[in-house]
Amino acid sequence: MEKLSEHEIETYLKGLNNWSFLYNEIQKNFVFPNFMEAINFVNKIANLAEEKNHHPDIKIFNYRNVTISLATHSVGGVTKKDIDLAKAIDLIY
Repeated sequence: MEKLSEHEIETYLKGLNNWSFLYNEIQKNFVFPNFMEAINFVNKIANLAEEKNHHPDIKIFNYRNVTISLATHSVGGVTKKDIDLAKAIDLIY
């Protein structure tokens, strides 16, 4: 898997909804009406991540906010695999 250039990442991000490129990863914050809906979303992402064998960093804060961060650690940056997982996460949302 090859690390994408910043230009390639920015091009891919134009096709995604509200993902941003920060600190050598892509990330997005999702807001839910309550804690349980946030947890249900995280559980769905966990199942998807296991299925794809590609695991995001997940942060839950203020009880209903979930921030997802994606990078391929083995290459030290963002790959097409991260872009594809971001698209799949958006579909779950």
